[in-house]
Amino acid sequence: MAYTGGTEVQHNNKAYKAAWWTQGNDPETHSGPWQEWKFLDDCASDNVAPEISLTAPSDNASYTTGDNVSITANASDSDGTIDKVEFYVDGNLTATDSTQPYSTNWTAVSGDHTIYAIAYDNLQANTSSTRVNVSVSDAPNIPPNVSVSQPGSGTVEGNTITFTATASDDDGTVTKVEFFVDNKSVGVDTTAPYSIEWQAAAGDHQLFARATDNRNDSTDSTSVSFSVTANAAPTVTVDTPAGDIKQGDAVTFTASASDSDGDVSSVEFFVDSQSIGIDTSAPYSASWTATAGQHNLTATATDNHGAKGNSNSVSFTVAGDGGGSQEDCRPDGLYSTPDVNSQYCAIYDLDGREKMGGAKRRVIGYFTSWRTGNNGPAYLANQIPWEQLTHINYAFAHVDQNNRVSVGKDGPNNPATGMEWPNVPGAEMDPSFSYKGHFNLLNKFKKQHTHVKTLISVGGWAETGGYFDDNGDFVKSGGFYTMTTNADNSINHAGIDTFADSAVAFIRQYGFDGVDIDYEYATSMTDAGNPTDFPISNARRAGLNASYVVLMRVLREKLDAAGQADSTHYMLTVAAPSSGYLLRGMEVYESAKYLDYVNIMSYDLHGAWNQFVGPNAALYDNGEDAELLAWNAYGGPYENIGYLNTDWAYHYFRGSLPAGRINIGVPYYTRGWKEVQGGTNGLWGTAELPNQSECPDGTGTGDTNKCGYGAIGIDNLWHDKDANGNEMGAGSNPMWHAKNLEQGISGDYLEAYGLDPANNPDHQLKGTYTRHYNTTMVTPWLWNSEKKVYLSTEDLESINTKADYVIDKGLGGIMFWELAGDFDWDSQNNQYMMGSSMTRAIANKFANAAPYGNKRAEIDMPAEQVDIRVELRNFALGDSNYPITPELVIKNHTGSVIDGGSEFYFDYSTSAPGSMNDQSGAGLTVVVDGSNSAGNNIGGLENNFHRVKFTLPASQTIPDGGEWAIKIRYYLPTSMPSNWVIKTKGFEFAIKQEHPELPPGDLNSGDGCSALGVDPTDYNEYPDWPQTDWQGNPSHAGQGDRMRHNSAVYQANWWTKSTPGSDGSWEFVCSY
Repeated sequence: MAYTGGTEVQHNNKAYKAAWWTQGNDPETHSGPWQEWKFLDDCASDNVAPEISLTAPSDNASYTTGDNVSITANASDSDGTIDKVEFYVDGNLTATDSTQPYSTNWTAVSGDHTIYAIAYDNLQANTSSTRVNVSVSDAPNIPPNVSVSQPGSGTVEGNTITFTATASDDDGTVTKVEFFVDNKSVGVDTTAPYSIEWQAAAGDHQLFARATDNRNDSTDSTSVSFSVTANAAPTVTVDTPAGDIKQGDAVTFTASASDSDGDVSSVEFFVDSQSIGIDTSAPYSASWTATAGQHNLTATATDNHGAKGNSNSVSFTVAGDGGGSQEDCRPDGLYSTPDVNSQYCAIYDLDGREKMGGAKRRVIGYFTSWRTGNNGPAYLANQIPWEQLTHINYAFAHVDQNNRVSVGKDGPNNPATGMEWPNVPGAEMDPSFSYKGHFNLLNKFKKQHTHVKTLISVGGWAETGGYFDDNGDFVKSGGFYTMTTNADNSINHAGIDTFADSAVAFIRQYGFDGVDIDYEYATSMTDAGNPTDFPISNARRAGLNASYVVLMRVLREKLDAAGQADSTHYMLTVAAPSSGYLLRGMEVYESAKYLDYVNIMSYDLHGAWNQFVGPNAALYDNGEDAELLAWNAYGGPYENIGYLNTDWAYHYFRGSLPAGRINIGVPYYTRGWKEVQGGTNGLWGTAELPNQSECPDGTGTGDTNKCGYGAIGIDNLWHDKDANGNEMGAGSNPMWHAKNLEQGISGDYLEAYGLDPANNPDHQLKGTYTRHYNTTMVTPWLWNSEKKVYLSTEDLESINTKADYVIDKGLGGIMFWELAGDFDWDSQNNQYMMGSSMTRAIANKFANAAPYGNKRAEIDMPAEQVDIRVELRNFALGDSNYPITPELVIKNHTGSVIDGGSEFYFDYSTSAPGSMNDQSGAGLTVVVDGSNSAGNNIGGLENNFHRVKFTLPASQTIPDGGEWAIKIRYYLPTSMPSNWVIKTKGFEFAIKQEHPELPPGDLNSGDGCSALGVDPTDYNEYPDWPQTDWQGNPSHAGQGDRMRHNSAVYQANWWTKSTPGSDGSWEFVCSY
């Protein structure tokens, strides 16, 4: 029993007082000056203490773990009665007995133990027995017994089979029974009777069960064989809608369906991949209210065993109130291929928004070719969360030595077209395709998820300048660099044509919906991209931008021509850089107009290629970026705009594209450093490789830019190796592994990724990984203070915030690299593994979003266009391109002369400060400054555009076929200026280059002043000034005064004595 401090007791005819709370401590042996009991005195009472002896176990007895040990005692009291006997093991009270015979039972645990008993009489005098010592050793565990029952015969593919097993354990208990089909776990049961359900896959199979006991020993049952009969999928054909269909019509679609080995249970109809109805009995039909535009009709039949068959696709057109055309479906600003009736309405609605089966925003995942199971755990098409995605980019195809798109030679070892996974349920090949591998499975599942588009992604970091052959050796063929650009920096037109033709053939052969170009990078910045490519890429820097624009134009035109022939629209997209450094060398990204959309690689913004420790993919700048501070890239003309964040990159592209044609990128992987010094929990600290002579190629190029000390081992699960086979420190991990580190879990998969935790300390879990989060930048990270390791991560909090950002800004959606990095909790193995938590979070956010922004301009554009073409040219190369000072060229193809005094307006992105000017006397000024009022972009840029105006000098004209060039200057990159308006003779026009859909206007359509009701004779002719000086002499114009000059009327913006129309002090009114 327990005693509180101050309690007095009698023991062996002596009195003791408890010094503090105590239990199980004999007063006689624990009554020293610093012990639990204080001796008071010998008892003067006549009460005689009881007697007690321990009769079992005997001293030095031996037992085995789990034995049931009987502890017994004899107790008596000569002048009273025994109140109770307490039994102790190792000083811990284990039982109390108040009646004879005094005894208890104890389950033996391994180790050496001391056992005794204490008897209390009716006056609470007590006596301890002699102590006995016993030893307990582990005995060999008897493994459990298990047998599995033979499954019944006649099972058909798709049916549910119940597997059962019996299990027992002779010396313990069974804790679980796990069932295996073809050596792959299919389920676990923890309670008898043991059983699980399995959805039957066709073929011959082996079943066994594994029982595990309470001491973690396991036994496998004898395997039993069983067969599952293949279920033939039903067939279904939809009928082409008859007659002309108009908007609002009630349309009934019909289909015929049959099943060769069973019954059709239902037929579901889809218009543009969105379900419109299900019919469960023949004749199968569904009704639909027609909406204007071009549509695709399909149906899916399901049989009595759950197998599904997909119909043919039928295209049909619904006329709108005013008819409707392909042009109505063209996304705003998308280049229109001349002389081709591009089939925009096949995938876009009449508002130019992409049709995605009901989804409002894009969820785009990269699916990689190399996770086949041969070099680590597999990630196959059956693991993709198809319902949450709208697009899948297959990474990667490459440019072969003949400038063609390729995935290597066909054969059983080719992951794309030849490999099979016969023991993976769900990864069975679809026999209707002539190829196997990933491409077969992607198309198999795309049949079931018709809202998902697939694109072939060409290039990537590793294969931009070459490719890996069938032996895994890198071939330095030149890739994109030589395919597009000759050695003299001229455009390789033949190479581009060959590549584009092969791209069309490739997507037709393998069922892709488009091409995604991942060319890293067509920039003039020296030493940009993969260091392996530098000998080829650096020699071509001067020509890369021009050839890149031609590559995209030719691809767009050839894809459009193929789409017209195939009654569809083939997509062209890119993975674009997000760093202001790289984009400075890509001029104004003129090629954006050829793209259905841009996927911004808004990640890898910080990494171990240098020493500056920061976020992989911050949403916003916080004004403290250590790398930008080191380069003084906040101050002076940069006007405190930080350019290493997602928001800055979005605004860069927003300058030339509608928000809906832009998708931000999110990493499903980490970046990290070790031995971080300074910073706040690592953030904005530094981590330099101790020996800078050992820097990887392309890094450590100066005193300011040193190579970083990348995290390794368990902090670098997805590691690359250098040419010598050595691990390259990068802190690269899938997010599911980062979640395990955060929870202190050393996953059971480490060896599968080449780690050796048993022998290598770098591969062992050490220290605590504490999560931190910066709300300004929207970036989480893990900090291990013991190892000084910083890992920049992504998680549900940051993902949800970024999804909200996409919704709020009207962006098209989110792209992420890569599908295999997402996480879910694996309750069977008590660890995080590959899953879809972040992807589900994105899709759930987007489910209720409004349609994305489909217009580039935020102003009302003129109703007519004229053929004026705009070009920016003669950019300086690389680091010489600062400040950025290209020529802005106006080219006149209107058929008329552009008169002096004509005004030009355009927007440019707030990714650059609102300080653009010209050096050519055009009076270029920013008339609407979109800069943040705070003078920085902490927490994001507030506006999309700056508005600019410049004026053709009154003494100058631009003849038809002529051009006018001015030199402009700005300080941070911006994409192609947009939303052009020319104001001349009192009329405003858009330009055909941007708005070919508008009706053509005429610069000489009438007397501009007359149309505005302005009589030029009301105003003085320059230099007859309307205002006089103090002597009464005509000398100037005041604000609001109008004057005539060179057949035009101008109005003074403020006090001026400059020539009307010569600078910003004058506003053009009209011509006459």
